[in-house]
Amino acid sequence: MVAVRNSTVSKMSAGHDKPLEIANWSAIYAMSLCSFVLVASEFMPVSLLSPMASSLALSEGEAGRTIAASGFLAVLTSLSIGRLTRTMPRQHVLLLLTCLLVVSGSLVASAVSYPMLMVGRALLGIAIGGFWSMSAAVAMRLVPVRDVPRALAIVNGGNAIAMTLAAPIGSFLGGWIGWRGAFWCLVPLGVLAVVWQFCSLPQMPPERKEYAKGVVALLRFPPVLVGLVTVALLFIGQFVLFTYLRPFLEQVTGVSITWLSTLLLVLGASGFIGTILVGRIVAGRVFQLLAILPLVMAVAAFALSGLGASLPFTVCLLAIWGFTATAAPVVWWTWLARTVPENAEAGGGLLVAVIQVAITVGATLGGVIFDALGAVPDFIFSGIILCFAAAAAVFLKRFQTRFARHREIALKFD
Repeated sequence: MVAVRNSTVSKMSAGHDKPLEIANWSAIYAMSLCSFVLVASEFMPVSLLSPMASSLALSEGEAGRTIAASGFLAVLTSLSIGRLTRTMPRQHVLLLLTCLLVVSGSLVASAVSYPMLMVGRALLGIAIGGFWSMSAAVAMRLVPVRDVPRALAIVNGGNAIAMTLAAPIGSFLGGWIGWRGAFWCLVPLGVLAVVWQFCSLPQMPPERKEYAKGVVALLRFPPVLVGLVTVALLFIGQFVLFTYLRPFLEQVTGVSITWLSTLLLVLGASGFIGTILVGRIVAGRVFQLLAILPLVMAVAAFALSGLGASLPFTVCLLAIWGFTATAAPVVWWTWLARTVPENAEAGGGLLVAVIQVAITVGATLGGVIFDALGAVPDFIFSGIILCFAAAAAVFLKRFQTRFARHREIALKFD
């Protein structure tokens, strides 16, 4: 099975003619830049929520729902872009999606009304869903088989850097040049990503593949269904809190703009460290980490709700939250690769769709609770959901062990 898989990847890398021998690292780094701008654009509102809401006469909950809008469109796009663009060369699709990213950033930065802001965020969602659903397959066509893991790490490196820097830089720029100026700063980077990809991406004809059977096979495999529910609970709980972190810090902790940027930098830096460390220890500890990480996040959420008025406690708790929240996706991708190794591409699409739905639900629920009850109940609710995520992970381990004998049967549907 491994030999067949490697042969397929070789053909993909060579555009279906012969195995690729020289890696196109320029195109890989161009895609990494694109992933950075995408993720930075998606999550920058977290650090700019209050000034955005004030400028457009919105509540924090309404402003937070712009994140939900991008997540909703990302789900729809990830599930449909393969069918809608099946006759288009893949490099053209990537360029189109990156152009949408530029248009989205321009609309958000210049928005004078809530509908205009939502349209900009919707276009961003289309770019996010399309890019991430294609990124792995395109990367495998740009490098030899031996370099595929490194290429995927570089593409996703843009994601990790954005998660680390987007919030603190957004907060800093927002205080210096305003929230619109912060979003305008991303537009030239998007233009650079378009130009770089245009110059570096080779011709990549569309692949004549049918993925529906793979998706159906996964949905008929019970451990995958339980895992998807578990990861959904994790991201719902995370974004109930994370989306409204800035107003919590301003209203409960009472921090200034300078301290806000510092706290968000602590959050991002600890997340970057967590990603690196968890990536090194995840082997042999997948299920333990799937349960431990959301449990630690829940404890941090409960502690913030009670101790958030204390700046020293808040700094420590945000470091813990950032470490665990950013590291958790690494463990989930490892779980997916081990659970369905011969159907990882379809599984990745399902995982991305579920995560985006969970982000949308979390941001929406958090907005409703924040507007109705305030910041502290919102954080308590986040902790409760994360406790359910930890319990579901414990159940997943037992459930998956019980169904291990069905694994080969499920893979035959691929």
